[in-house]
Amino acid sequence: MSTSTTASVSTHILDTSAGRPAEGVAVRLSARTGRAADWRELGGSATDADGRCKDLPAPPEGTTHVRLDFAVEPYFEKKQADAQQDAPANRDSGAVFFPEVAITFAVTPGEHYHVPLLLNPFGYSVYRGS
Repeated sequence: MSTSTTASVSTHILDTSAGRPAEGVAVRLSARTGRAADWRELGGSATDADGRCKDLPAPPEGTTHVRLDFAVEPYFEKKQADAQQDAPANRDSGAVFFPEVAITFAVTPGEHYHVPLLLNPFGYSVYRGS
């Protein structure tokens, strides 16, 4: 939850290749207090069955930039292993093109930032949601 001196951040992931939420993706949140400041990892979570992280830590007072790091490689490896078990003839190359996705954005105290990740094996997009 944001306060007048802090921002808050939430996210969710939709696997657009499957048309459903991406469950079990590890997400780390980091923050810094200025463009030249070092990143400080604040903690993380994993997406639930709805593809949402509901318990990301709040950025501390003075945060100007936030970074969300999504570890998508294990998600796609599991998805591929499940697909191979169901239909071995439909095997892919085995390589994950984007093993991780890092999204960095500026924040203002008192604002909430919902940053959805639309993901597929060969691309992704993000936006500021509500």
